[in-house]
Amino acid sequence: MIAFAAMNSPRLPPAILIMGPTASGKTAVAMALADQFPVELISVDSAQVFRDMDVGTAKPDRATLARYPHRLIDLISPEESYSAARFRNDALSAMAEITAAGKVPVLVGGTMLYFRALLHGLADLPQADATLRAEIDAEAAAQGWPAMHAKLAHLDPLTAARLHPTDSQRLQRALEICQLSGRPMSELLAESEHQHPPYDFLSIGLLPADRAELHARIARRFDEMLLAGLDDEVRMLRQKYSLHLNMPSMRCVGYRQTWEAQEGLIPHKELRDRGIFATRQLAKRQITWLTNSFEAENFDCLRGDLTDVIAGRVDNFLASNQPA
Repeated sequence: MIAFAAMNSPRLPPAILIMGPTASGKTAVAMALADQFPVELISVDSAQVFRDMDVGTAKPDRATLARYPHRLIDLISPEESYSAARFRNDALSAMAEITAAGKVPVLVGGTMLYFRALLHGLADLPQADATLRAEIDAEAAAQGWPAMHAKLAHLDPLTAARLHPTDSQRLQRALEICQLSGRPMSELLAESEHQHPPYDFLSIGLLPADRAELHARIARRFDEMLLAGLDDEVRMLRQKYSLHLNMPSMRCVGYRQTWEAQEGLIPHKELRDRGIFATRQLAKRQITWLTNSFEAENFDCLRGDLTDVIAGRVDNFLASNQPA
């Protein structure tokens, strides 16, 4: 095992990114690295920032977190919002602390927008406007989100092309930006100043060679969530907090479908199938992001020796970062 040296070299300090779709085994890989190398883990997961949302986010349990601490988990109440800009600030602060301690930050998760924000910075986008958002939501309630997607396609075809017609949260934000700024969000993003963090990154992507096997994993994991009490967790959240279905926390995959089943908006017997389908759609979007937007070294997440292969790559990477 490499004992990482103090960061007194003019070289950029190392950092490791582990990116992949849901159910690809990212956390297991990260914990295996923590067993072998002087690293600390940082979560890159927009759902795991919420306190009390444990079952449906596949958050590591208390015993696991005690052995493998993850930064940027359990940061806020489910009543609050957490942005990509805040993630970038929090992640860079955590990375600086880890580096100063002579260790290597490992950022692990599936929220590709957060990875993009970390690596490339963020555009100077207009602040959210509650009144305008309410107007967009009212229009969507009347016409449906696919119609709003078609509207966005006229205003900002590049952004519309990468968004699913029912991705209400991102469609709302893209339309809001277009109306507040008078310009397409894609144009503003293209103009953003790309500020690469001062690290030498090893970017590892976990992608399935067999999409059907990933789907089987997703189904098994959602079944495990139901058995672990996802339904009860959502009831507890609704009792403990002042929530509504359009809050970011309740838009998370699994939580939305469970809420809808509890309210009778969908038949409860369809919860499992709808939850699995929504998770598969999430994985599809994550794979598209990872394939098209990042220069990562990709590994088949289904291979039996995955942790050993990645550990070998990390060993070589850290060795190359040692002072001459």
